[in-house]
Amino acid sequence: MSIPKTMDTLKAILANLGIPEESLHQDTLLRDNLQLDSVETVQISLELKRRLGVNVRLETRRDITLAEVCNLVEAAMSASH
Repeated sequence: MSIPKTMDTLKAILANLGIPEESLHQDTLLRDNLQLDSVETVQISLELKRRLGVNVRLETRRDITLAEVCNLVEAAMSASH
């Protein structure tokens, strides 16, 4: 899968959590910008696993951007093939 497709999937997951799509950009931070808590972050991880079949741990101590989430997903996908 390509990064744009992964980003589309990530945006769809975040939209399902009630986050307006216009606030979702490559450099949007999960915690600082979107105010996501650890429960929501775990929900995103579970939904990525359900939709894309990859395990991605997002519960890091460091805030990450949507682009970094996509990179983690891509790395996990290429490692599993």
